[in-house]
Amino acid sequence: MDFKKELSLFDLTNIVVGSVIGADIYIASAITAGMLGPFSLAVWVIAGVFATVIALVFAYCSYYIPKVGGPFAYVSEAFDDFFGFLTGWSMWIAELISLPVFAIAFVRYLEYLAPLTPLEEVLVKGIFLFGLTSINIFGVKIAGRVNDGLTIIKLAPLLLLIGAGTVFLITQPSGFFDNYHPFVPLGVSATGTALVLIFWAYAGFELGTLPAAEVKDPKKTIPKAIIIGMAIVALFYISTNFIVYGAVNWSDLTKSQTPLILVGGVLLGSAGALIMTVGALFSVSGSDESGMLGTGRLSYAMSIDGLFPRLFSTLHKKYGTPYVGLIVQGILAFLLSIYSPITGLISFAVFNLAFSFLLTSLALVVLTRDTEKQLPGQKILPWIGVMICLYLLYSTSFFDKIVGTVIILAGVLIYVFFSPKQDIYHLKGLFLSEEAIFVRTMANRERFLGNFMLLVYHSYVRIKRRIFPGQDTNT
Repeated sequence: MDFKKELSLFDLTNIVVGSVIGADIYIASAITAGMLGPFSLAVWVIAGVFATVIALVFAYCSYYIPKVGGPFAYVSEAFDDFFGFLTGWSMWIAELISLPVFAIAFVRYLEYLAPLTPLEEVLVKGIFLFGLTSINIFGVKIAGRVNDGLTIIKLAPLLLLIGAGTVFLITQPSGFFDNYHPFVPLGVSATGTALVLIFWAYAGFELGTLPAAEVKDPKKTIPKAIIIGMAIVALFYISTNFIVYGAVNWSDLTKSQTPLILVGGVLLGSAGALIMTVGALFSVSGSDESGMLGTGRLSYAMSIDGLFPRLFSTLHKKYGTPYVGLIVQGILAFLLSIYSPITGLISFAVFNLAFSFLLTSLALVVLTRDTEKQLPGQKILPWIGVMICLYLLYSTSFFDKIVGTVIILAGVLIYVFFSPKQDIYHLKGLFLSEEAIFVRTMANRERFLGNFMLLVYHSYVRIKRRIFPGQDTNT
């Protein structure tokens, strides 16, 4: 099979956007209303800047380690397999902790259509998580095609919300901006905690990192694509939240577990609330489905490196999927969805992400130390990343710090027990081949807003070719 070997600026930008934006906006939007009020909008901007810096760190690491993408490889190359394992371990914990968040959100939005008893909520969470687990084991190819086909269904409600909110702003500006007064009703003492919760919505770029060997002129293209892609993500997030806080008073948002339904109802009536509900259900399902597969692959990668129980590298004989790891993470996600609050899960996920990002930032310091290559800001960028990660770790709860540290130490014991005596070479080669990485990376182009951008771009190319036949339209 022939693979495209040169990704353009648009291609890579699209991968970045598709890797970040999913259903998080349905969950994180207005989740901090009770902490900061409308000032949360400023924190969305700050979180976007933080995420862009860390994304650039990942992109630069990918440039220096072009054959195998991922933080595990970057840190292993810079230090050794022990620190590489801790990076992969903390990231796996973070991705695992995120899975029950979507199950909880699914139940909350479903209850707009059909109120559920506590027992029914548990049953729905189980059906949701184990249903998606089964899809990932037995029908991942079909699931991917269905997810692509539903892209517009998932995105359209948010675009409709932004459009309706803009009309509301134009027709009733005084009512819109009254909801922003006062802008800082609760002070700024909870900024750190709110930033942790909002930063979670920007995470995902770490799953979209790809080998720089696939990128055309990577020295220029990678930084540009990261900055443009994260700017698009931030614009989308900030626009949505600008409408959310302008359409509904922050004090009312604090009383709702499904703020986008509340805003949809205010702007478009019961029809708007229903549209937001359907969009949320599709988006949450799609994000958790892709998240499950990504988490399963991460545990699979560490297993074939001999750093995780070999059961996690067991492939289904017929479907070729790491079904043992998928089942284990499905069970853990189900238990967490029952006993853990959604904000606690998000905060703990960010603690583990920040730890893995910290090691990746330090890895870039080492990777650039003795090189003649010069990427823009490569000397100062990793140190800014280190400071951001330390601030995120500091801003998590006391519980996150204690339990997170214990789990990281548990990872040390796991490494000592499972440290590789010998690699499973045939599986490792299959998973880490450049072609396999390329195929997985390109799948990110089809996610959520990324797919919408792709459709718009192809339409633009077709129109331009008709108007200017024979003119090169590559970017």
